[in-house]
Amino acid sequence: MLHKTLLHPESIVVVGGSNDTQKPGGAILRNLIENRFKGRLYVTNPKESEVQGIRCYQDPAQLPDVDLAIMAIAAKYIPETAALLARQKNTRSFIVISAGFSEEGHEGKELEDKLVAIVNSVNGTLIGPNCIGVLSPDYTGVFTKPIPKLDPKGCDFISGSGATACFIMEAGIPSGLTFANVFSVGNSAQVGVEEILAYLDENFDSERSSRIKLLYVENISKPEMLLKHASSLIRKGCRIAAIKAGSSEAGSRAASSHTGALASPDVAVNALFRKAGIVRCYGREDLISVACIFTYPQLKGKNLAVITHAGGPAVMLTDALSDNGLAVPRIDDPASKELLSKLLPGSSVANPIDFLATGTAEQLGTIIDYCDKRFEDIDGIAVIFGTPGLTRVFDVYNVLDGKMMTSRKPIYPILPSVMTAKEEISEFLQKNKTFFPDEVTFGKALSRVYYTPGPAPSDPKLPAVKTAAIRKIISGSSDGYLPPAAIQGLMDASGIPRVGEAVVKTREDAARSAVRLGFPVVMKVVGPVHKSDVGGVALNVKDEASVMNVFDKMIKIRETSAILIQPMLSGTELFAGAKFEPKFGHMILCGLGGIFIEVLKDVAAALSPLSKEEALAMIRSLKSYKIIQGVRGQKGVSEEAFSGILLRLSALLQAAPEIVELDFNPLLGKGETILAVDARIRIEHQNLKL
Repeated sequence: MLHKTLLHPESIVVVGGSNDTQKPGGAILRNLIENRFKGRLYVTNPKESEVQGIRCYQDPAQLPDVDLAIMAIAAKYIPETAALLARQKNTRSFIVISAGFSEEGHEGKELEDKLVAIVNSVNGTLIGPNCIGVLSPDYTGVFTKPIPKLDPKGCDFISGSGATACFIMEAGIPSGLTFANVFSVGNSAQVGVEEILAYLDENFDSERSSRIKLLYVENISKPEMLLKHASSLIRKGCRIAAIKAGSSEAGSRAASSHTGALASPDVAVNALFRKAGIVRCYGREDLISVACIFTYPQLKGKNLAVITHAGGPAVMLTDALSDNGLAVPRIDDPASKELLSKLLPGSSVANPIDFLATGTAEQLGTIIDYCDKRFEDIDGIAVIFGTPGLTRVFDVYNVLDGKMMTSRKPIYPILPSVMTAKEEISEFLQKNKTFFPDEVTFGKALSRVYYTPGPAPSDPKLPAVKTAAIRKIISGSSDGYLPPAAIQGLMDASGIPRVGEAVVKTREDAARSAVRLGFPVVMKVVGPVHKSDVGGVALNVKDEASVMNVFDKMIKIRETSAILIQPMLSGTELFAGAKFEPKFGHMILCGLGGIFIEVLKDVAAALSPLSKEEALAMIRSLKSYKIIQGVRGQKGVSEEAFSGILLRLSALLQAAPEIVELDFNPLLGKGETILAVDARIRIEHQNLKL
């Protein structure tokens, strides 16, 4: 929990304040003075008696009580000074700018742990160390610039990187973004992104709090906390966008299953963000575009009108919208013909609506009115308007501002002339507006915002499974891959349908089992993980003699302990799998199965436990979804049946958290029937979460 004095201090001391504003302590003090901190401001520095016009205490012991300490001295002196302030001066909030802690090795980690223990001992709050500081409407406790406009209704921004926080603010300010609170958490020794988001959730005020939250995250150490509070804030009406850096892995992770190979930590991040309702971004400009979209009313449908006086940008925006799932539909009705009569010859209203470089502000207003009030199929309006520099465009932007305030539909201003129309854009921003300088970045961002779902249910209802039977099988099994009998038992106890099968160790048993199951049959080795790679799969075996011949060859394959026999079935090959990702929990994946999973890698992922809506959304998000629906006369597969298997898999994972990797590949689907043909399950008892 953040102490109240972190955001609303009545007094601040800059420990290491300096007259040299090129040093962090000097720059922090300058920023506090220039931005008119209204409380009591103190400085301590053993070498000065006055710093930037403020009395300086050479000995911190002489200070009066003080709420917040911003510390910019050598790391080795900080624990001692923090202890004095915490225990003698009632200081409860600490922002440690200094580096030299855990980021530099073992000795630094010991200093950091000591500092955290001191702050914890007084139930205080520590931001940092190794950060740029904190900005809030009450004070500007940073040593860097820019200092954005601080507005309680602006964006709350939490960053794991100080430099990146500065760069993102520099990208956002010219687009009109304002900020409420900016937190740079540095090493996150006590308080990280998750704790600050929890504070913003638990202290959310529907009248006064910001409804836009931006995150830059390098390490998600508490996914459950992030999921809980992000979901809660979004349900309260907030919108959250985040960059998660460090998404690529250095080298490939050794994985023994398809799921293990496909379910990287970054897939878990995507699944977490999707479950929470967070819009994931991939760079500074992307984050700023999404944040600016958040300042507009929510787009209710996917049909956009594109209004422009320049054809090229309109074409690029149309492509960006169309390629990412939004639409720029053709407008062709009596009202469009009426609109065309009000524009200059050569204009087009088909959509994009091009009213030419010589079009007027009045004509723009007319077009917007038609899109807002007459064209019912249009859900949102994108206006691209720059200037070639021949005339000033103040009147156009004034009309745009007025229409944005009265339109029933969101209007997104794309103003590319950031240099030629600099004065006009500046005036536009003074009216508390944001804008988009690039149409393609905007189009991609709008699509991602539109298609990011709301938070998933926090406690979804899962199908009933035979938990006692599942626990008995798991408790009686050793770590590693489970034998076929155990896998069959888990599937039956979970209600996951499977083909009939037999595991045999002699050629005679193989022949008898094949007759019982019915020809033709499939034969597979038991033991080797990747059966196809070692020649351990035989299809369409049609008689007893062939069964015995295949058995004799397969049983000699290295690591083979038995042969699995199943009836030969046909249908669409599907895949369902699960993987335990440390800290995140179990991920469930699905897609087309068989060789398609290796070739196409077209999979969807979500964090368990799943809701039915999440399971259906996973299936429908696949690029291969049309194959599941059925194409070119081929019978499709029931989405209800497929989603039901995913839900039963989720219930199995809840009952058996020891499962670390699971593959059902393939599942054969035809209409309402889906059967598991092959399965692998690996468990680790130490993975049990109590």
